[in-house]
Parts: sequence; C-alpha cells; structure tokens
Amino acid sequence: MDRIAKINAFLETNPKDNFLRHALALEYIKVGDDLPAKALFEAILIESPDYIGSYYHLAKLLEKMEQTNLAIQWYEKGMEAAKLAKDNHAYNELQAAYEDLVY
Repeated sequence: MDRIAKINAFLETNPKDNFLRHALALEYIKVGDDLPAKALFEAILIESPDYIGSYYHLAKLLEKMEQTNLAIQWYEKGMEAAKLAKDNHAYNELQAAYEDLVY
C-alpha cells in the first residue's frame, strides 16, 4: 500500500487529525497533486489556526502555484499565529520566506 493510501486509512478512524492531514498534504505535493494538498492545508488552518507548521507549507505551495498574493496572506497569518504561540523558530522561518517573496 502506498503512503497516501496508508494515511487515508488512518484518517478514516480519525478524520480531523491534523498531523495526518498535514502528512497527507505533503505526500500529495510529492506526487505533484497540488490541489488536494492545498485544500488539506487550508482546512487544517481554518479549523486549527494554531497548527503553525502548515502555514509555511501552504504558502510555499501557493508560491509554486503562482498565487503570490495568497502566499503573502498566508505567510502573514502564519507569522501572527507563530507570534501568538511564542514560536520564534516558526516565526523566523515564515518571515524569511515572506521576505524572500516580497523583496
């Protein structure tokens, strides 16, 4: 069974598990299936805005999809969420990616 199928099997018993949904989104990106990855990241962040790790990956994916304005918005939301969570490492990563895109 491939990784996507395995993760989906786990999600059947716990469909709102953010770790599994994040992992599934990353697997979709690996195989070039960007739209379901985008939808998963967005669902995670809408339902759990404190799931900091998904902001970076969603914004990077949006950059790849040439949706620059949306990427900027998600970087900004991520920086705010990281600041609220006092997660300086995530904040710095998001800020660096944001600045690389904007400047």
